[in-house]
Amino acid sequence: MRNFDWTKFTKRIAVKADIKDIYNAWTSASGIEKWFLSNADYGDGNGKTVDKQALIAGGYSYAWSWFLYDVVERGKIISVNGSDHIQFTFAGECLVDVKLKTVDDYVLVELTQTNIPTDDESKQRIRLGCDSGWSFYLMNLKSYYESGHDLRNKNEAFKGMINN
Repeated sequence: MRNFDWTKFTKRIAVKADIKDIYNAWTSASGIEKWFLSNADYGDGNGKTVDKQALIAGGYSYAWSWFLYDVVERGKIISVNGSDHIQFTFAGECLVDVKLKTVDDYVLVELTQTNIPTDDESKQRIRLGCDSGWSFYLMNLKSYYESGHDLRNKNEAFKGMINN
């Protein structure tokens, strides 16, 4: 594992959908809750909570929760461009870039997480854990927008599954 890069990774998936729909799936609380989160709250930087339907903007803060976990992830939206790029902090000071590109009838979603610390806990929890988590949630994005099926486990009896 000498040449393994612990500081970043990239995941890519093609989703047969309209680029505007996929962009909105990342940039509103109601959109991101359909395939990724159980709850998303955004703040506008002035202490005001943003409406669930409203599109986010750079400088907003977020509090994200998932089904079956008591963890609340807090971070900042660094930038959004209104069409094909979103950047936010995640897992502390990591940066996540989501780039969208139309190819034929598909939207190529490319997610890159960088700035991952290289201590042993971060290697396991962030580099390997987030890699696995993003892989599932990008598959769920595809499933939701191509077939309407949400693959997330929401049943308390089945904690620790690959789909939660």
